[in-house]
Amino acid sequence: MASPTGQELRDAVSLLAGRLGYGKLYERLLRLNAFVSRKRPPTPEALADRLYNLTGGLRRQIPATIAFHTVWAECLGPAIGEEREKTLGEIADRINATLSEDQQHIQPDKTADLAAALADYEQAMNAAVGPQAARLDMVLKAVLPVAEILRAQPLPVPVAPASSET
Repeated sequence: MASPTGQELRDAVSLLAGRLGYGKLYERLLRLNAFVSRKRPPTPEALADRLYNLTGGLRRQIPATIAFHTVWAECLGPAIGEEREKTLGEIADRINATLSEDQQHIQPDKTADLAAALADYEQAMNAAVGPQAARLDMVLKAVLPVAEILRAQPLPVPVAPASSET
């Protein structure tokens, strides 16, 4: 798994704070034993920096890492739904099929397949959670070579619905 950058984790925590409320987010992380201290950082960005330092960029398997992933899944899971989750699982299998056995490299002859699968995955996620949350979710779940591709791509711009005026 790729580790999020400090900015990606700040974006993810800010997104969670926006959806749940900063106070509720912090309380949920506390209840999941993410922190020993009850002193709340003044901003979501400061909380993200604290999480990043404590978890080593979500690389360490400690309560804070597990708490973050739990809250992330609780926040996005209901919006994704069971049916879309199945579709995303199938697309994830297509993505994984483009990787080497050790998942450290992309098979050179599968780059087009990977690009198509990533586009399909992102489109399905965008419909459920929006472009920023979709991209962050993809980076949080991706192996390093896939995360590097995602980071190099700009966020998709949401398409406004066509006007039905005549």
